[in-house]
Amino acid sequence: MKPATHAIFRFEKYTLDVVRGSLRTSDREVDLRPKSFEVLCYLVENAGRIVTKEELIEAVWPDVVVTEESLTRCVSDVRNAVADGAQSIIKTIPRRGYRFAAPVSQLDAASAPTSTPQTETGAAREFGLLRDRPSVAVLPFVNLSGDAQQEYFSDGITEDVITELSRFSELMVIARNSTFQYKGKSFDVRQIGRELGARYVLEGGVRRDGKRVRITAQLIDSVSGAHRWAERYDRKITDVFAIQDEVARAIVALLAAHVNKAEAERTLLKPPATWEAYDYYMRGADICSLHSRTGVVASLYEARRLLEQSIAVDPTYARAHAMLSWTHWWTYVEPLDGEYLRPSGLDQALDLAKKAVQLDPELPQAHAQLGWVLVWKRRHEEAIAAFERAFALNPNLVNNRFALTLVFAGQPATAINVLQANIRLDPFQRDTWLGFMANACYMLKRYQEAVPLLREYGSRAPNVQIIHIWLAATYAQLGQIAEAKAEAEELLRMNPRFTIATWKVTAVYKNPQDTEHLLDGLRKAGLPET
Repeated sequence: MKPATHAIFRFEKYTLDVVRGSLRTSDREVDLRPKSFEVLCYLVENAGRIVTKEELIEAVWPDVVVTEESLTRCVSDVRNAVADGAQSIIKTIPRRGYRFAAPVSQLDAASAPTSTPQTETGAAREFGLLRDRPSVAVLPFVNLSGDAQQEYFSDGITEDVITELSRFSELMVIARNSTFQYKGKSFDVRQIGRELGARYVLEGGVRRDGKRVRITAQLIDSVSGAHRWAERYDRKITDVFAIQDEVARAIVALLAAHVNKAEAERTLLKPPATWEAYDYYMRGADICSLHSRTGVVASLYEARRLLEQSIAVDPTYARAHAMLSWTHWWTYVEPLDGEYLRPSGLDQALDLAKKAVQLDPELPQAHAQLGWVLVWKRRHEEAIAAFERAFALNPNLVNNRFALTLVFAGQPATAINVLQANIRLDPFQRDTWLGFMANACYMLKRYQEAVPLLREYGSRAPNVQIIHIWLAATYAQLGQIAEAKAEAEELLRMNPRFTIATWKVTAVYKNPQDTEHLLDGLRKAGLPET
């Protein structure tokens, strides 16, 4: 969808500049991934009438086969961006489509509010958003070994290349979570570039054969489809760290005008002392990622075992310490077994995170994990400082846990800004994003906005206890007591031993009134006190 004129629209408190790819309020830019922005533009340009789903898909994804799920996700993104929790701006017309219901006025280009003057190129318009940093998406490297058991290895290589590139502040690197949406699927590079808002796409393959590894990589301009760089590496398996570094530096060299020389000269990712420690770490990290999606208890302990083996082989390996810390935090906070709310478990998580920072002070993940554990220790200011250090080390780091940390610290409005900004680097957000955004809305007493976020989160992860806790409280504050009690009953079905007094331990809000605000909702929902 390309506008014929420089169209600028005003609705509610928002100004939409179609050509410049800008959605603004009076004091800030609102982040939207490119396809979501195009959906908003089409609905605004056709305000007042019903736009069918078929029409929207044809307008936003011409000549591309997509499912309605892609459209639904974009509409959800737009509603979150414009605080349309009550669906009063974009109304769903059952079995037909959508109608933009808010009053819309069209402005002259000269009267539109501007921030910094910018010139737009055809390439920028192609993606729907202006950006001042070269954007790169690293697709999952294909496992060419013929052995499905080696998937963790190719995935690990991909993640490390993303991590190395992310450390350069003048590059914008799309997060792993979003690029891995394309794993095992066949897509046109131009389409991927449009959907992720990435000017460059890196793809490759990994073949592991005994003690040797072959890695191929190529960098593609996603607007023109032209290949900018390609290389093949045949090395001993122990040289894999050097290959990752070479791939990152080759890409950086191509974009040298945008990269600070000092950044290009420093070591980006500290490898372990031995190959075996790295292999154990990659296997453990892969299982941790699986556990985050499935919640299978056995997988968590298998990951812990592998990470402990990594540390046994190399006691100085900081990344393994940081990931192991995460497993201990998880068993502390989730009612999985006897480790639930055991203080020694949280203490161990803190010790491991501190050790990771001590071993490698330049490792962003170590500082982020330390910040995450510190907030559960109710050391809010220290937690925020640790996260800020992580972001200073990796300007492309996407960590929504920082947003929840801000909510706990009494800064829900700032948390919402962080979550919205993260969409640019990670267009396909993990489900937890919905819960964190909803919790921030709850604390701001924007209950109507919290409900659809939590309902969507629950549809994707029906067995997550916290969703029903937050929904019960939110419905109760809205006076929808029947719905609140239904959520309370579902929660007690999942966890018959749930009590407000026990769960209060994990309500680590800095301000007592914030804690009481949430507990008040739970009491109104009829959940047992003790």
